[in-house]
Amino acid sequence: MGKYTGRMPVEMLSDKKIRPTEYRKWRDAERRFERRDKDRTIIEELKESIPKRGLLIPIQLGISERYPTDVYVADGHHRAVALRELGASDFPFHWYWINNSRVRWESEPFPYHVLGL
Repeated sequence: MGKYTGRMPVEMLSDKKIRPTEYRKWRDAERRFERRDKDRTIIEELKESIPKRGLLIPIQLGISERYPTDVYVADGHHRAVALRELGASDFPFHWYWINNSRVRWESEPFPYHVLGL
């Protein structure tokens, strides 16, 4: 069985639900991407392609077994920012559990209860 692919509302990509890994808050990621030409170009290209073709590469979400209410974007920060800026309704994703010895990609549905839902 392969990786689970789900769809989730873009509103879950927020500082209180699914946070960016590399940045303290989503606004920090947005500011960094605005300042760097390479990042700004990536965001603009995504904002042009997503309405035409959808998001082709799912965002990867990680959940720490140590802190199970910590859900974060492991890969796809540019895609997440573009979706947020577009006001998109939902996005495709894969997800995994991580512990101190390994990452376990899941083939089961996402555990929405970790988001307090």
